[in-house]
Amino acid sequence: MAEEAILGYLEKNVEISDSGRFADEFGLDHNEVVNVIKSLNGFRYVDAEDIKKEKWILTDEGETYTATGSPELQLFLAIPPEGIPKEELQKKLGPSIFKIGCAQAAKNKWVEMGKQLISRKVQHVEDKVKNSLLQIKDGKEVHDDDVKALKARKLIVSQTWKGYSVKKGPSYAPRRKKAATDLTRENLQRGDWRELEFKEYNFNAKGQPLEGGHLHPLLKVRQQLKNIFRQMGFEEMPTNNFVESSFWNFDALFQPQQHPARDAHDTFFLQAPASTRELPEDYVERVKQVHEIGGFGSKGYGYDWKREEANKNLLRTHTTAVSSRMLYLLAQKPFAPKKYFSIDRVFRNEAVDRTHLAEFHQIEGLICDRGLTLGDLIGVLYDFFSRLGMSKLRFKPAYNPYTEPSMEIFSYHEGFKKWVEVGNSGMFRPEMLLPMGLPDDVRVIAWGLSLERPTMILYGVDNIRDLFGHKVDLGLMKKNPICRLGINAS
Repeated sequence: MAEEAILGYLEKNVEISDSGRFADEFGLDHNEVVNVIKSLNGFRYVDAEDIKKEKWILTDEGETYTATGSPELQLFLAIPPEGIPKEELQKKLGPSIFKIGCAQAAKNKWVEMGKQLISRKVQHVEDKVKNSLLQIKDGKEVHDDDVKALKARKLIVSQTWKGYSVKKGPSYAPRRKKAATDLTRENLQRGDWRELEFKEYNFNAKGQPLEGGHLHPLLKVRQQLKNIFRQMGFEEMPTNNFVESSFWNFDALFQPQQHPARDAHDTFFLQAPASTRELPEDYVERVKQVHEIGGFGSKGYGYDWKREEANKNLLRTHTTAVSSRMLYLLAQKPFAPKKYFSIDRVFRNEAVDRTHLAEFHQIEGLICDRGLTLGDLIGVLYDFFSRLGMSKLRFKPAYNPYTEPSMEIFSYHEGFKKWVEVGNSGMFRPEMLLPMGLPDDVRVIAWGLSLERPTMILYGVDNIRDLFGHKVDLGLMKKNPICRLGINAS
């Protein structure tokens, strides 16, 4: 309807000077007219130019006064010839109308504000406010002073009206001819392809985005780390048990029961089931002995070890709990060297901030063989981290309950221009390994690091909550390409 009206009008006239007036004359919706003009302009049937007009419209308060009259008029009409007490007049009009009406009526010198009574000073008044509002509503011109006064009282606001002026375009026709988008077999058979007008190809247009799955950055980096471990001959450990007993998580690792990490402030303990039912009793007894009185060259911790403390169930605080299970199973068979790794979630009762979450991923690698030394550990660490692009390493002595000696691992970060901690490492203590039943000359070297920290560095994320958790922007997965490791540490 609007398209026919526009093209038909231009067939006999040079220009549509104002799309708003045109819509009013033909009884059309202006929004529909605007949409048609944009479409015709795109296909060059018409040439359109923007028109912008500033106009005043009434606020809700202004609309109210067009029906009831201004507050000053309402106040004037509510005053009887003999006058009226302030309290009574306020009760009659309401606090808001009374307050505005008093100020404006006194300004207009319509009333006299006595100490006891409010009385009229004139007999007849004209409600210029209502009249001006009605004129603006009808689209009529109003004096500038009146506009300023209404604007100051917030009875009107400015609104920008947008429309078009329209002339014939280079492709003008009284009727739009629909351009064909495909040449069909029927067109060829009928021979009407000769008369068809085909739509031009836009070779710069982008195609529809392909919908498909997108890997999370953590999953990408995890897979690349798995590939590195497998290239080095490691076997992945089963890590599907998020719930673990305190025995495998702490006691089997020669971690004393008074250790701060075993406090509820640091660890998530389960209410149901609160304790485990199955533990290897002979091994439990050996662990108890080494905690209380020592053995294998150790004095132990010299305290009363409690079974009920070891039975407590918790969300594992590190994947080393899985390592303790795997080493125990390895000790039950004729010994064979092993290389194990794991990458999975662990849980700690941490205060959440930009670098810490209550759950995160831990990467762990260990090698179990006869006669291993600290030199072997350092050599393996250089090999492992160089495959991540971190060739500059330093080691600092550290303490862990279940490794001795222990080392923190630092790498020089080219982007930060400083040494940053990237992991922890050590050799498992005899007090941990020998109660399992492993041969005396077997040593285990191990190291661990988080998955989130290298991923944040590689993807330029400075807040861990933007990488993992319920606040993650899903667009992060679509925008980021597959990230390749092994170039540099920046």
